[in-house]
Parts: sequence; C-alpha cells; structure tokens
Amino acid sequence: MKSEIYGSVMPMVEIQLERGELIYAQTGAMQWMSEDIDMQTNMRGGVFGALKRSVTGENLFLAHFTAENPGATVAFGHSFPGKIIELDVSQKPMVCQKRAFLCATEGVDFDVEFQKKLSTGFFGGEGFIMQRLSGRGTAWVELDGEYVVKELKPGEKIRMETGALGMYEAGMNMSIQMVKGFKNMFLGGEGLFLTTIEGPGKVWIQTMPAANMASEISRFLPTRNDSK
Repeated sequence: MKSEIYGSVMPMVEIQLERGELIYAQTGAMQWMSEDIDMQTNMRGGVFGALKRSVTGENLFLAHFTAENPGATVAFGHSFPGKIIELDVSQKPMVCQKRAFLCATEGVDFDVEFQKKLSTGFFGGEGFIMQRLSGRGTAWVELDGEYVVKELKPGEKIRMETGALGMYEAGMNMSIQMVKGFKNMFLGGEGLFLTTIEGPGKVWIQTMPAANMASEISRFLPTRNDSK
C-alpha cells in the first residue's frame, strides 16, 4: 500500500492498494477511484458500532473499498479547509476531535472516547465524546486549518482555547480550567475556560476550528434587517 497527500487548503489523499487490500472511509469522502476498486457500504461493527459512530458526528454507514488488482487506487478529500494527517496507530492509539476520521486500513479500530470529567465534557469544546483510533494499521484524519505538534514531557502542561484541540496520544490527561482574573474572563476574548493537556505525549493543536470559522463568517452574512 502506498499513499500520497496532495493539495494544501483543501487536500486529498490518494491511496494505491495491492490486490485484496481494503480501505474503509466515512461515506461521501471518496473523490475518485479506478475501475478495479470494489465499493461496498455497510454498518461496520453492526448496529451498536454504527450508533457509536453517529454520536461522534459520523454517518451510521461506512464505505469499504477493496482492490481487485495490484495498483488499484482510491482518493479521499477533506470536507473542510485544513490538513490531512497520516497516522500509524500501531505505535500509539490516538484520541481525535469529532469529525476527524477520514479513512483507515482494515486493521484500525474506530471507536468512541468518553470524557470522564463533567467539566471536560461540558466545557472542553468537543463535549463528552471524541473519536478513538487504535488497533494495527494506518489511519488518515482531518484537522481544521493549519496545525502545530507539541511533544510534552512527563508532567508538562499546555493550555489552549477549547476548540483548538485537534488530537492527542491516548493516555494523556485532558482537563478544563477556568481562566483566572475577571478582566481576562470577560475582556480577554478567549472565553471562560481553557483546555489543558498534560504529558507525556504529543498533542496536535489546530489553528482554525470549524466552529470558529463559522462564527467569523456569520458576522458577514446578511441579516433579515439588512434585506429591508
């Protein structure tokens, strides 16, 4: 199996498969495929697995693409301006924002990660539920805007705007802290809470979460009063 990521703002990943190799993806992500790719859509993991995926913002069904000949290719595109990242989950399971999953090889388990702390669930930007990728194989995920990777030492912490958390290595501690100081909370423009990640491990910080971009764009959309 070979893969290459093309583009910058709206990237796509092209994957070349050997005969019998399989890639599964969120429905609607496929951009094009060669004629020797067999596509099947089903509920991977059964009804329970489909329901768990649905609460992370994905569809109930997943599309499966199998190569019928060596060198068969299939390509998947980003659904939002940002970056596609290739991950080897055999090395370390990953916890990702909702909507992050794009596609993966057959041995990758796509599951749900529940935040155990109430404060993290309510104010952490991603709610109680995130996506967890584990098992053996390669996965491709979508992050919003650009991204920066920070590798934290044991006990080292980094704080960020709640929507900026794109992905982190499983086993790291995620918590929510209230911004200190009255003026910081109400005049600082960063909201009331910050997400804190504690090492050891790597964390991916995204520069333009989809919710932030939607909020910025909405300021320029005409309102009902403007049309009068």
